[in-house]
Amino acid sequence: MSAEHHGAFGQDTFGRTAERVARFFGTPRYIIGQTVLVIVWIALNSMALAFRWDKYPFILLNLAFSTQAAYAAPLILLAQTRQADRDKASEMRAERHHEEENRLAEQRVAAIKAETDKLTQLLESNTDLTRQDKELTEQIAALTRQIHGLLTNR
Repeated sequence: MSAEHHGAFGQDTFGRTAERVARFFGTPRYIIGQTVLVIVWIALNSMALAFRWDKYPFILLNLAFSTQAAYAAPLILLAQTRQADRDKASEMRAERHHEEENRLAEQRVAAIKAETDKLTQLLESNTDLTRQDKELTEQIAALTRQIHGLLTNR
């Protein structure tokens, strides 16, 4: 159980014990045990006519089941409520984790975009410098031809 759980009875001993008992009602061990008890009750009460403790046909057994049901139903509802609270808390943690992952992914995308923009700017600058270098080289070549032409004509 998580420390965050503050359901119907919180983390007190009654709530934890009630939930354990309610969960036990759904186990195969309980169902098999109850079935054996009912079979033994019916068999002993049917065979021992003189010593039967349930004089009217199984009224005491019916009363025991009714009493058990009166306690079992709220305990089962309590267990379901507490489990629903835990499930809700778990879903909220998963949602927060998902939101955090999305936020981090958005940050990574923004960082990649910023780096891509920087690289694009550097490539554009490099292209401009290359163009300027070409223009200057062409100007130098033209000037060199002019100088050469002037020097060779004298």
